[in-house]
Amino acid sequence: MKYYIIAGEASGDLHGSNLIRELKKQDPATEVRCWGGDLMQNAGGVLVKHYKDLAFMGFVEVLSNLGTIFKNLRFCKDDILEYKPDALILIDYPGFNMRIAKWAHAQGLKVIYYISPQVWAWKENRVRQIKETVDKMLVILPFEKEFYQKWQYPVEYVGHPLVEVIDSFKLKAASGQSASTQTQASSGHPTLPQTHTPSVQSPPLPSGGTAPAPKTICSPSPLADTSRPIIALLPGSRKQEILKKLPIMLEVSRFFPDHLFIVAKAPGQDDSFYTSLLENYPNVSSVRNDTYALLLKAAAACVTSGTATLETALFGVPEVVCYRGSSVSYQIAKRLIKVKYISLVNLIMDKPVVKELIQDDLNPANLRKELDGLLNDPARQQQLQTDYRNLKDLLSLGGHASANAAKSILQFMRG
Repeated sequence: MKYYIIAGEASGDLHGSNLIRELKKQDPATEVRCWGGDLMQNAGGVLVKHYKDLAFMGFVEVLSNLGTIFKNLRFCKDDILEYKPDALILIDYPGFNMRIAKWAHAQGLKVIYYISPQVWAWKENRVRQIKETVDKMLVILPFEKEFYQKWQYPVEYVGHPLVEVIDSFKLKAASGQSASTQTQASSGHPTLPQTHTPSVQSPPLPSGGTAPAPKTICSPSPLADTSRPIIALLPGSRKQEILKKLPIMLEVSRFFPDHLFIVAKAPGQDDSFYTSLLENYPNVSSVRNDTYALLLKAAAACVTSGTATLETALFGVPEVVCYRGSSVSYQIAKRLIKVKYISLVNLIMDKPVVKELIQDDLNPANLRKELDGLLNDPARQQQLQTDYRNLKDLLSLGGHASANAAKSILQFMRG
């Protein structure tokens, strides 16, 4: 079988690479041409476009790059027609992929969608287009199946791909292998934002004379500190959301002087951005590109809403979910986004498994109280671990999402 797979983000590249491996494992004759990244290429896909060339975030940036976006759409359509795949597989990335799905359907191509757009949260009317243009929808959240049922559109739940990603990381860490988290998932679910080695510098050359031999200066990672319990702080990835939430998280560190608080720096933010924020807190440190290693060692975590809440739960870390935005943004979000909870953990379990501190409720006093309970209340800890086990079972379906998805795709293609 020949597949044309389109992923437009780092998370899609990660999940797409695992899907490619499973397709090739279950059908060695599989051929893949793809838009994605290095991981999909390493898994055996012929890479056409890298997702780094497709990432336009924010209204202004999208508007200023409309010419490039339309050029990419035209190029994609021409490339698909030339390749003549047996099926098109779309991974999340709805702004681009929904347009391609509509066009591909008109061309008579089979369209498979893996990781549904968040139509259950907002823009529910998109379901009509999905029903018209997508032949097979594979969803990764259990409640999505019920959501689509009310639209009389049958979809298949295959489990969540983060389970295998985190299981793989834990296995490598346990065996002492290097387990980089630079390709961490963030599939964009659900409603609100996301999250993330010490810098190495060479001394400046003296004027004149021969350059000294280069010397590498490495500070020890704060994760090597085993003398204190670690509290992970995952304040998000965008500058404005970090500035809203991180100062509140940092203030709480003063009430837990025997703990080490470690901030997961976002890959898109410079170290200098964090310097002034962290400098007045003696028991606070930071890491970059090591969020999974941080969660592996954390006793508790303060986590911004988004996929990071699910990642934290799958690591078994007790967490408090934190969200705070501008008053205007919050009021708009309340009206547009139709969800009962802001964390994936609670949405999936359909109950308040983890505490959500939203807007004015996110303050140092409330956060201190919740952290204290997570660290010192055995009954709370036991209930949380039970809920976390049930969550993982629900997301695993007795296997891994990539294998389930590949099996479903092959069955669909063979009729």
